[in-house]
Amino acid sequence: MSEYVVDESTIFETPLVELDLDLEADADVYAKAEWFNLCDAPHGGGSIKSRIAKGMLDGAEERGALEPGVTVIEPTSGNTGSEVARLASARGYDVEIVMPDNAAGGKVDAVRDAGAEIRFVDANLGYDAVIERCEEVIAADPEAYFRPNQYENPDNPGTHERTTAREIYEATDGEVTHFVAGVGTGGTITGTGRGLTDLSDGAVEVVGFEPDERLHAIDGLKYLKTGDHYHPDTYDESVLDRTEYVTTSDAYDQARALRERYLDDPVPIADPGQHDEETVREHLRVDDQFVVGTSAGGGAAVVANLDAAGELADDDVVVFMLCDRGDKYADIPLWEEYL
Repeated sequence: MSEYVVDESTIFETPLVELDLDLEADADVYAKAEWFNLCDAPHGGGSIKSRIAKGMLDGAEERGALEPGVTVIEPTSGNTGSEVARLASARGYDVEIVMPDNAAGGKVDAVRDAGAEIRFVDANLGYDAVIERCEEVIAADPEAYFRPNQYENPDNPGTHERTTAREIYEATDGEVTHFVAGVGTGGTITGTGRGLTDLSDGAVEVVGFEPDERLHAIDGLKYLKTGDHYHPDTYDESVLDRTEYVTTSDAYDQARALRERYLDDPVPIADPGQHDEETVREHLRVDDQFVVGTSAGGGAAVVANLDAAGELADDDVVVFMLCDRGDKYADIPLWEEYL
């Protein structure tokens, strides 16, 4: 374990940056840099999952569902695992994380750094097997475990509805017209979409995206297109105005295009959130490169696709999520050549 001390006050109020995606329309495109949740944490800072880890643990403690002596356990492909591990361990709980054995190395290292035990599941069995393994562990000793359950816990979308939506609306002065987010648990798109719909009286178009193929490499996202997979209770499609489907290659290409675009130019900071601009500059790049995660590239791909289809106007304001920083993916094809 590192000497990093978790500071939960650094969760929420993340920076909003302005990005040039080389669109035909003159729309403004912004993105939320979510690794600034716990930005000083080793192995790439925090992520968008820092929000729900805090929301779910807070809610469980307030309801008395999580008490001292219980082990916190969660199935995850990575980011939720590291954030639950960090926060729960800092609060004094033992933590076990169940994850596929092909999870990105940076995410695995973050879980281990937090002092959590990892139970690996063969990735070839599919992600449903990860959830099933977690359920088997709990069933063997149900009194010993508490599962936050990001796939069913209403504090997942509820946290985004209360925080992410308000932050985006205020940082854009209420001018946001499109919100784009990927679907994993569905918590981000459901909660933020619902919050922005309420704040804007329905003026914001909510666009969710999923991988277009069952076998994909867009971390954190779930293939739900055919309906024969586990459907999270936290995902409410009725909040969405449309769903887009993204290829892994397009997601990777867009992430790399952002690196190239800002290799020499600074990334414009539209709103630093709770941080000062010096801190934002310090944590925005890795090895002086602007590298983001796979789902962030997917979000950029969706914005580009909307533009190519003539769906964006010159006065539109689009916001998507940079769920995590690219150094968590230094060992996979996205960034292994660069980091």
